[in-house]
Amino acid sequence: MKKLPEQPPRIQGGEYPGAMATLSEDPGFRETVADYNNRYLAWDELAYRIPDPEKRLAAWAFMKMLRVMHYESIPFAHLDLRYSATPESSRSLHTFDRYLSGIIRIQKRTLKIDRSCIINSLMEEAIASSILEGAATTRKAAKEMLRKGIHPRNRSEQMVVNNYEAMRLILEMKDEPLTPELILRIHRIVTKGTLDDAAAGRLRKIDEIVVADPATGTVYHTLLDHSKVPGMIEELCRFANADEGAERFIHPIIKGIILHFLIGYIHPFEDGNGRTARSIFYWYVISRGYWLFEYMPISRIILRSKRDYALAYLRTEYDEMDLTYFILYNIRCIEEARDDLIDYIEKKQSEQNQTEAVIKNIREINQRQAGILRRMLGHADKYFTIREVMETYGVAYQTARTDLLRLTELGCIRKEKRGREFVFIFDRECDLLREGDV
Repeated sequence: MKKLPEQPPRIQGGEYPGAMATLSEDPGFRETVADYNNRYLAWDELAYRIPDPEKRLAAWAFMKMLRVMHYESIPFAHLDLRYSATPESSRSLHTFDRYLSGIIRIQKRTLKIDRSCIINSLMEEAIASSILEGAATTRKAAKEMLRKGIHPRNRSEQMVVNNYEAMRLILEMKDEPLTPELILRIHRIVTKGTLDDAAAGRLRKIDEIVVADPATGTVYHTLLDHSKVPGMIEELCRFANADEGAERFIHPIIKGIILHFLIGYIHPFEDGNGRTARSIFYWYVISRGYWLFEYMPISRIILRSKRDYALAYLRTEYDEMDLTYFILYNIRCIEEARDDLIDYIEKKQSEQNQTEAVIKNIREINQRQAGILRRMLGHADKYFTIREVMETYGVAYQTARTDLLRLTELGCIRKEKRGREFVFIFDRECDLLREGDV
């Protein structure tokens, strides 16, 4: 982002009557402004839609009046936070409730997803979250490193490994309450080997940090005084762990997005705040039963729209801490990630059919071994290691070794020595696989 968006004017109570008069003179304009409000446009988005300054101010005053009437306050003692429910957010949340915490069905068939799918998604999230924070690597190279268990060779690869470990920790800790200690633990993991030991897993003690665009130097956010950070982190944990009563209910996905924002806004660490914030979001929504988020690498979507991600933060901060901008941006990312997930599931459904065909031909192997063989068949020129199978399928080293040796014994794959380890490659002369069956 080359420059910051224009900050909105503060609307005083006396400006509403003038706005009402302007709008009453033009019913078509009033309908247009109501539509802008339903879409929750920011002040800077009105500039090219309403060139006339007076009309623009009138529209903004009317939009703010409508928003104030529907604000929901957020119980966070240190900050005056609010948000509005919009038609878009309500519709999306209904969809998420139906499809992100239940059974996956495609064409009336329930689809079983094996552990390898979770691992693949955790890898995708770790890679995208790292690249989003400046890691100089490619998705293909990073995934190869994780699958083969290759030791990270530089800071960028270390970031990927760290994020992967953090995502795995989140799944383990999903039934635990959020505590300052857990936040520090997550931060310590995501910054291992990339930040001074004195700063990793410790709240910042300095204020001479700004959130800025590394390319242009544009400052997005000036930090709060570090002395306020410990108390705000305690409050954040209380907010996360509080049970929602009937009188004050915040939808779990909305609350997870708020936690994401708060970590970024409080900026409790010298570095690694974004990675920690996204990890906390995942922890929260998964802990509240939205288990399909385990399969949705949302950072990959954010990476496609980095400018909008920054704008969502800025518009919230500029417009009296109205979190609706940040909430709507994240909901759109979740929608896109859900669409990607459906495409991925359909692909996995096809792969499962292929795996069943393999098992039909080779009855001496189990489902996982058939999946390994199908994968190797699809990459016939690529060699596989025991560690790669172990990481891909989430099994113990001995299990992965047994699977590969069993497939070797049946003549489906070959074992070769490369350096100090054995590698395995698909055997094109395999008699057990008839052409056209897989």
